[in-house]
Amino acid sequence: MTRKISRTLIATAAACLLAFSSLGHAQAVDESPSALAMTADALLVRPALLATTIVGSAVYLVSLPFSALGGNAGEAGKVLVLGPAEATFVRCLGCTRSGRKADTVEQSGQ
Repeated sequence: MTRKISRTLIATAAACLLAFSSLGHAQAVDESPSALAMTADALLVRPALLATTIVGSAVYLVSLPFSALGGNAGEAGKVLVLGPAEATFVRCLGCTRSGRKADTVEQSGQ
């Protein structure tokens, strides 16, 4: 029974990693998210990205000796841990690009 659950969990984690790896390459045009986009982001996307960050951290720790020997431990850390963490925590609600939303500066009329 434990083996079946373990296999299901590993398959789910692998599917999430494959599904979310392509999202980082998409270029967003709209940065004025709607209420539906914000709700979907808060309820669906952020928990999935948090899970991806946790799984990526575990994969990074397991692969660290091999990536250190290969000389790409920093790159592996950026891809497996920092990328998903940035998408999870440093992104405005409903936005598609990582990073803080730019503040708009209004100029007063003279």
